[in-house]
Amino acid sequence: MSQSPTFTEEERLWQQGYEFIAGIDEVGRGPLAGPVVAAAVILSPGSKFPWLFQVRDSKKLTPRKREFLSSCIQREAVAMGIGVVPPETIDTQGIVGATRLAMCSAVEELARLPDFLLIDAVALSGLDTPQKSIIRGDNLSLSIAAASIVAKVYRDQLMMVYDGIYPEYGFARNKGYPTAEHLAKLRHLGYCPIHRRSFAPVRRARERYV
Repeated sequence: MSQSPTFTEEERLWQQGYEFIAGIDEVGRGPLAGPVVAAAVILSPGSKFPWLFQVRDSKKLTPRKREFLSSCIQREAVAMGIGVVPPETIDTQGIVGATRLAMCSAVEELARLPDFLLIDAVALSGLDTPQKSIIRGDNLSLSIAAASIVAKVYRDQLMMVYDGIYPEYGFARNKGYPTAEHLAKLRHLGYCPIHRRSFAPVRRARERYV
């Protein structure tokens, strides 16, 4: 039976006087194409929305369930922010640096200033807000899990748009991840403008658009 995230971390902080706690997570570290996307989500203290018990790490949910929950989160959250870092920045900053940039951008996009940050696995040294990095946080914290869902749905929608621009690569199906089909297309066609040129399979391919 899969583990369900809870408000345990958030409740401890609420009791200490922190009111607006932002859960932060990213999606898109592993793909060969497309951006890395982070989301920051603030849920109200003691939230008891009926859909909350369905919230999980986004990887454990079906696309349809993610889309349903993302709409619920966006409707009911106190605040929500999205950070998007493009492939060219991933190539210059590295995926870890780009992930931190996306997370910081998501925090900056929040309409309400957070009192505390709960972050999945990453520390954000560039922010003054008190924070806690939690390994496997999307399995433990409801706020982080909610952020993982919002980020995943947002990125998937972006990759659907890119599929319309570069349909040969199957981005609607693979979302930029290195599936067998995607790797075969990369070898046959070369890379396109949204591929991450610093990633080995792309680095070995030729440029298609010159």
